[in-house]
Amino acid sequence: MEFNLADLFESVVDVVPEQPAIVADDRRLTYAELDGRANRLAHHLAGAGIGPRDRIGLQLANGSEYLEGMLACFKIRAVPVNVNYRYVTSELRYLYQDAGLVGLVFHSSFAPAVSDALAAMPERRTLLEVRDSTSAPDLGDDYERALAATVDGRGFAPRSADDLYCVYTGGTTGMPKGVLWRHEDIFFAGMGGGDALALGNVVGSPEELATRVMRPGMTALPCPPFMHSSAHWLAFTILFGGGKLVTLPAGHFDPVATWRLVGTEAVNILVVVGDAMARPLLDELDVHRARYDISSLIAVGSGGAVLSPATKRRLAEMLPGRMVVDAFGSSETGHLGGRARDDDPYGMPRLHVDEYTDVLDDTLQPVARGSGVVGRLARRGHIPLGYLGDADKTATTFVESAGTRWALPGDMAVVDADGAIAILGRGSLCINTGGEKVFPDEVEAALKSCADVEDVVVVGVPDERFGERVVAVVQLRAGCQIDGEALRTLCRTQVAGYKVPRQVVMADSISRSPSGKADYRWAKAFALTKSTGEG
Repeated sequence: MEFNLADLFESVVDVVPEQPAIVADDRRLTYAELDGRANRLAHHLAGAGIGPRDRIGLQLANGSEYLEGMLACFKIRAVPVNVNYRYVTSELRYLYQDAGLVGLVFHSSFAPAVSDALAAMPERRTLLEVRDSTSAPDLGDDYERALAATVDGRGFAPRSADDLYCVYTGGTTGMPKGVLWRHEDIFFAGMGGGDALALGNVVGSPEELATRVMRPGMTALPCPPFMHSSAHWLAFTILFGGGKLVTLPAGHFDPVATWRLVGTEAVNILVVVGDAMARPLLDELDVHRARYDISSLIAVGSGGAVLSPATKRRLAEMLPGRMVVDAFGSSETGHLGGRARDDDPYGMPRLHVDEYTDVLDDTLQPVARGSGVVGRLARRGHIPLGYLGDADKTATTFVESAGTRWALPGDMAVVDADGAIAILGRGSLCINTGGEKVFPDEVEAALKSCADVEDVVVVGVPDERFGERVVAVVQLRAGCQIDGEALRTLCRTQVAGYKVPRQVVMADSISRSPSGKADYRWAKAFALTKSTGEG
């Protein structure tokens, strides 16, 4: 047995076949039932001519079908590809073509968009439509009928730790790219490594995973969609530990439905993406606390976007005794971890220089501790192979120095004297204003400390004098009236003067992806439409 994701999952199934694996709307599946449905789908795909390293798109909302699709691909050594279901036709055509998809599994509600983009998938061998309404599928083959026509046994060819896993990046500042990993590497870097409780005790062999299965396992509810890597990384971490996954109805984030499920399914772990999900959840709990049973809840985690200090403080106050886990990670590194400083428990999480994590300068040498030198966050060990079909980008992101291969995800950082790493933000988002570098994350955190601010995105727009000027696009909480000058005054107490937004523009709502990540391209375009603004 190797560190292959399908082999590892099957080893858990064989130990706890009757334990609950997933609850998705009205569907409740045990491990044996989930495995059986994934086997049926795998046989259907194989019958359609899908084989090792062929790529199959999953254009699905959260539900059992998403995980069935991933597992089915792993079982036949094919590669599932996460497709953003909010993409418009041109974006879908780009992704279908860039990924070289030969098949697609999609929900009926996405059929119009799929139909318009199918020309970018000329080599397709299968098209499966998951019914999500009373109307019968009319674009692809019916998913449930396809499963019913095959067998639920295994009988697959041997697999390898070198089989491929792919996750497409969100493309917030450019076109999405597929990040390719070996199964063994993503298992340890993103899917827990057999350490479901995150205690730093990963398995030493594939066979050991079955001995770690909990009875019963933890119950987790991921609020972000499975098309976002942090959500399906959580899903597999839980499944590799014998736990239960709970998904939101129709895969749509809703604070009321979330808190109800926490109570009815005895959820232990609730995962969100930053303030965009945490704040609505806290607002609902603040008003209707008596409606919900949250006694089972042990931890709230955020992946894909860090929580603001104000939100972490609210979480601690409203959910006393629960762990709040705010961690870093990316498609190019997997989970990095991180925790706040002891003297600043609600501040930004910090990483620490260790054998796998460091900050490198332009010569790819570690920056000196306490030097103040801004370098690039770097990760070694279990890291990706590179980007699908993009040798140039692979060469600049995955580099070698002194015989060590590093992943450089694009985050800029400094190292304190004690080895703590303070992440400043993505270099691609850095604003150069009058020669000074401003990282949006820091300014956004300062503005979010204001209780009147619901959401904020900070961008740089062209400026004749400074090259770029810092602009904050702000969404206020309902009923709040604070103006831009007051927000700028608040900023001055928390960041250097050159980082204070020269302009604050108000928006009725801020565009974010379904995973909660900020849409910086939208924010810049919105800011450019405002020739004047508060402040």
